[in-house]
Amino acid sequence: MLKESLKKYIKSPVSLKLRGCGGSPRTACNSRGFTLIELMIVVSIIGILAAIAIPNYQWGIIRAKEAVLRETLYNLNSAIDQYNADQGKYPDSLQELVDKGYIRKAIPTDPFTKTNTDWQTVAPTAPTDGSEAKGGIYEVHSGSKLIGSNNIPYNEW
Repeated sequence: MLKESLKKYIKSPVSLKLRGCGGSPRTACNSRGFTLIELMIVVSIIGILAAIAIPNYQWGIIRAKEAVLRETLYNLNSAIDQYNADQGKYPDSLQELVDKGYIRKAIPTDPFTKTNTDWQTVAPTAPTDGSEAKGGIYEVHSGSKLIGSNNIPYNEW
């Protein structure tokens, strides 16, 4: 008698399985997950978005490197001018700027060549009065042979 009274409260295992999968035996769990076409559409959309985003990201990295190069060249040339104003001559090497405290710590790294030894230096021009130019570095340029976003090579900046 107890068994029969409990049967009305306990459902059969078959009815529990069917209820979780839609309630009828015909749709037994066929409605779960995504179809292949849905997955292909999502992957295609992600691919299109990546194809748009990656070039913009790479272009942003180049612009950031150009900004660093522009700032570094400005600082180096400014330090050379300050050295000339204080010493009355141009420095013989970039290391001399570091040694005398015109540049902190070390010679900066070129963001495109990734080294601090490839800087191209320009010697000062001879004065018009016939005297000899003092010092060895008048100006500094990048050692990179790449062309910038403004169509000017980095070694001419």
